[in-house]
Amino acid sequence: MRTRNSMLLVAAIALAIGIDPTAPSARAESVVRYGISMADIPLTTGQPDRGAGAYQFSAYTIYDPLVAWEMDVTDRPGKLVPGLATEWKVDDKDKTKWRFTLRKDVKFHDGSAFNADAVVWNLDKVLNDKAPQFDKRQSAQVKTRLPSVASYAKIDDDTVEITTKTVDSFFPYQMLWFLVSSPAQYEKLGKDWDKFASQPSGTGPFKLTKLVPRELAELTKNADYWNKKRTPKTDKLILIPMPEALTRTNALLAGQVDLIETPAPDAVPQLKSAGMRIVDNITPHVWNYHLSVLPGSPWTDIRLRKALNLAIDREGVVGLMNGLAKPAKGQVDQSSPWFGKPTFELKHDVAAAKKLVQEAGYSREKPLKATFIIAQGGTGQMLSLPMNEFLQQSFKEIGIEIDFKVVELETLYTHWRKGAADEMNAGITSNNIAYVTSDPLYAIVRFFHSGQIAPVGVNWGGYKNP
Repeated sequence: MRTRNSMLLVAAIALAIGIDPTAPSARAESVVRYGISMADIPLTTGQPDRGAGAYQFSAYTIYDPLVAWEMDVTDRPGKLVPGLATEWKVDDKDKTKWRFTLRKDVKFHDGSAFNADAVVWNLDKVLNDKAPQFDKRQSAQVKTRLPSVASYAKIDDDTVEITTKTVDSFFPYQMLWFLVSSPAQYEKLGKDWDKFASQPSGTGPFKLTKLVPRELAELTKNADYWNKKRTPKTDKLILIPMPEALTRTNALLAGQVDLIETPAPDAVPQLKSAGMRIVDNITPHVWNYHLSVLPGSPWTDIRLRKALNLAIDREGVVGLMNGLAKPAKGQVDQSSPWFGKPTFELKHDVAAAKKLVQEAGYSREKPLKATFIIAQGGTGQMLSLPMNEFLQQSFKEIGIEIDFKVVELETLYTHWRKGAADEMNAGITSNNIAYVTSDPLYAIVRFFHSGQIAPVGVNWGGYKNP
């Protein structure tokens, strides 16, 4: 087995909740103010930017996918369940053809009907750059998440057929990321996606009623939502960007918000003593480094890749996170059916790491120097700066000196999509992006398949396994 990346942690999601914001009060309506770990409100037109973590804010709130995650379980991974499609099946004779039966009597927020025409229109929106409604911003977010789609067609008002490039049994997992916007609303707003962003129309449990970039997004309960099991328990949800963990924590303590994600780990005892409720759970998520293996990169030497992994004190980083993480043993958790049977064990062994570095021609006296690009923070990135600085010292101990290029998360995503070979990444030999690993496409295929080398996909480092 080749060691592809330096893998670190599986995330433990943590939410801090103030006095129950949904409890009855003298107010006519219930409002939850949510401090989110992003610098801005993610794109609201249908396909959010700012990574997979953004789907919980401006995607699955306003919109629905054809295929959805089972979201009401906490003790096991969720399964695929019907969303806007009630069923999907592969053709018995041609295994590249998938038919999706669409849910009837569903309306967009603007009152227009959801049907096969809307699905095809939205597929064109992100996959067909000749379509008048094509939006390059939305396409950039989702195209690499739909790598198998070859073509698509309406069969009747309630049926859509999607043809994949090859036989792909995992294809339904790709449809988790495809969301459906209202064609009628787009036409009504003069075919302008910028206007649509402030007046979007989806089929989801919330309607966007106010948007102030970098300040807030006000989501109002959709009383007519088709899925009664997911009808919101609050009348309004106000998303407030707060990229710094300490800022979010202080805002909760001061009563400025009712709910925050990813509180500052060292503030958890204080939050508990103040009467806040902490909700945490292990999620399918990995925080790692994607190393360039292009010609000229030091990481083409497998000894150095192994050395990085052996230098990492994963338990030490968990301590830095105040226990709100789990050491990773691979790209996915060991309980995952996709874990495999690796022959190289991820463990902390400084002596072995130093030996490998010396075999490669480096040492503390003659260090290897490299630059990694990292995010200053953002949803899903955990404590990016403190964690990277902790590891910087660990790598220095074995003879590898890392400098960081620190950027805003969305800028990091742009570098990621371009790939290590792009001039934008000149001098950079690794990136640090954390992401969900909930399905085989998102955990493995997009990052390591030779057909997904950036900019086609997000195999940033150009990894190939001959």
